[in-house]
Amino acid sequence: MIKIYFKTAFRSLVKNRFYTAINIVGLTAGMTVGLLIFIWVQNELSYDSFHRNSPNIYKVLANIGKGSSQQIWPNSNAPLAVYAKSDIPEVVNSVRIKSNHNFSLFKYADKQFIEKNTAFVDPSFFTVFDFKLLKGSVKMPFNATDNVIITKSVAKRYFGDQNPVGKVLVAENQQNLTVSGVIADFGSNSSIKYDMIFPMDLYARLYSQNNDGKSINTDWRNFTYDTFLQLRPGASLSGILDKLGLVLINHFKDIGIKHPYSLQALTKVHLYKTDGSDGLIQTVRVFIIVGLLILMIACINYVNLSTAQSIIKAKEISVRKIIGAQKVQLFIQFFVETMVLFFFASALALVSCKLLLPVFNNISGTNITSHILTWQVWVLIGGTILFALLLSSIYPSWLLASIQPINALKGKVTANISSVFLRKVLVTMQFVFSVAIIAGTFIINKQLSYIHKKELGYDREQVFTLQMRGMQPHADAIKTEILKQQGVSGVAYAGDDITNLSTNTTKTDWDGKDPEQTFFVYPVEVDKDFLSVFKIKLATGHGFTGMASDSAHFILNETAVNESGITNPLGKRFKLGNQEGTIIGVVKDFHFASLKQKIKPAIFSYRPQNNQLYVKTTGNEAEKAISAVGRLWKQYNAGFPYEYSFLDDNFNSLYQTEQRTGTIFNLFSVVAILISCLGLFGLTTFTIHTKVKEIGIRKVLGASNFSVVRLLAKDFIRPVLIAIMIGIPPAWYALHNWLQSYAYRTEMQWWVFALAGISTIIIALFTISFQSFRAAAMNPVKSIKID
Repeated sequence: MIKIYFKTAFRSLVKNRFYTAINIVGLTAGMTVGLLIFIWVQNELSYDSFHRNSPNIYKVLANIGKGSSQQIWPNSNAPLAVYAKSDIPEVVNSVRIKSNHNFSLFKYADKQFIEKNTAFVDPSFFTVFDFKLLKGSVKMPFNATDNVIITKSVAKRYFGDQNPVGKVLVAENQQNLTVSGVIADFGSNSSIKYDMIFPMDLYARLYSQNNDGKSINTDWRNFTYDTFLQLRPGASLSGILDKLGLVLINHFKDIGIKHPYSLQALTKVHLYKTDGSDGLIQTVRVFIIVGLLILMIACINYVNLSTAQSIIKAKEISVRKIIGAQKVQLFIQFFVETMVLFFFASALALVSCKLLLPVFNNISGTNITSHILTWQVWVLIGGTILFALLLSSIYPSWLLASIQPINALKGKVTANISSVFLRKVLVTMQFVFSVAIIAGTFIINKQLSYIHKKELGYDREQVFTLQMRGMQPHADAIKTEILKQQGVSGVAYAGDDITNLSTNTTKTDWDGKDPEQTFFVYPVEVDKDFLSVFKIKLATGHGFTGMASDSAHFILNETAVNESGITNPLGKRFKLGNQEGTIIGVVKDFHFASLKQKIKPAIFSYRPQNNQLYVKTTGNEAEKAISAVGRLWKQYNAGFPYEYSFLDDNFNSLYQTEQRTGTIFNLFSVVAILISCLGLFGLTTFTIHTKVKEIGIRKVLGASNFSVVRLLAKDFIRPVLIAIMIGIPPAWYALHNWLQSYAYRTEMQWWVFALAGISTIIIALFTISFQSFRAAAMNPVKSIKID
């Protein structure tokens, strides 16, 4: 019996090959996109959960400041990990990770590479976390202070097929580092990813050498360490927070904050901000919704076409019922037919996923590979296919099996099924989803356009930057030489990247400051030409002149003046760290971080020689300027690769997530529209097929081609118009909430949603028009003769 079901199903699908092709293409496209999205979502949600102890691992965050000025920093101080383990019984283990800024150039024999993604770690790194050590000892990963552990891919790059253990890398042409182990490449779902890791003891030695013999384990003021605590199962987090506060009091001092530290679960680090609010999880939720919508659009296509074809199958069903077929048998028959069709669509979707995964990785910035297809992912794939199968098969199968044979043989089935209200509802639902996705695409692109066009308060155009290294002691001579070159219009030095200032401090003082006030400010050391090169405007006062007296001068931005409460700031005393000085100027606010953040207080201090070089080019001769700086680089930094970047690229890197989201939304909106149009095209074709004689009669009675097209189109355009009215409000609400994550954002203008609606109508009309005009142009005599 089962064999007959499948045999009949194949015959039916082949017989109606046009609609079969439409269904397979639509379902394949929908399931491919759905699967890609859900695999990405599963990867994002699985971040850091592969560690056996992940439920008990927490990252320590620092609560800095009080009241409205309080901030939660993602880092903590070095001594905390040591004393937390020794003083708090609930802490099983602790580990510190410190980003490496001491070495970047590494050599072995005739090979040399720049490695920027490296870090110092405690030996407990390999017991707290479950990163696989391919070579070396987990219990003693570092045999000596001058050791390094490298990833498998780095080992391949430096040593080929040789055993890397025991080999010596030379860092910065001066520091020998012996390879003591090889670690498996960090997975795509790990928030901790490095190419090389060094022992924390090495950093402690370098720190001591540069700080008059001081130890990192007594430095409570340096918040630059990622600290992770492994707690005992069931440990009270509130109790741990109380004890961390006591650790600070007992080993340092009482800073007047009840809970100076917070804890963030390891599995939430990737998706949530330090204050617990939504981070990347917001994007994950959006894509879950988009994946479901596209999958539902594809399934609705199938339901629409299946129910519409009921007229063709009505007499066949009636004959079967008359000769004894039961309703349940007919239901199984049509369910099997759907299963066969879904088998082909699912197989094609899985193949498409495999082929498109590298492209998707490139667009989304992920590195999901075939090994990510674990049993959990296969369950996800199976669940997605089963969801789509059930959604698409049960109602059409039940509907077809419920046809009354007498009505069907009398030709009365049309009135009951073919123009059923359900199809219009499903078409409306399709376009509700489509118009919402189109509106989302427009708003995301509008926000990205706003970001790129917004006046930042400084001129970043045609400026490239690089680290000085050995050029820094010769800064004055180098600036003079660069300014002589063609294509150069300005040169400046600074201590940080202007597109994303990374350091802030509370070590400030001024006359009249409230002792209880916590004032965060971003300090930047600059030379006398910095403001003019970047065209940063002064609100009052003047800039640095290059005189020795400038070492005791400060320039604040408007936000710093406003938040500090300093009135008439020019000439007022100001202290930054240990440096006393006078305010000589106030610059207009400029954006030195992502537009998701409000402009923060910033302060400029004077330093004529610094580690960051900025070269403003004329644009047309930028290559000449780059080459000229390259020659100076080789003169002072022999053996180091010449690396530079344009500020435009640095600025754009702040919005990689948004740009990728925009690109994915663009592609998925196209897929959603194509699937919707594919179904609309099939329904239009079927409707025209059932109305051929009616069209012929109308033509004979004098109807024009336009009136026939209008007759055919109105049945489809009305649901689209209703879909626009239904789809726009929730789309507006969702997009409004998404924009709230930006401190500076585009406006939600009505015309954007109007454009989304008009675009949907145009697309629908275009889809309908081809077949409608073709039907209207048919010879009415031939139309009437068609049986």
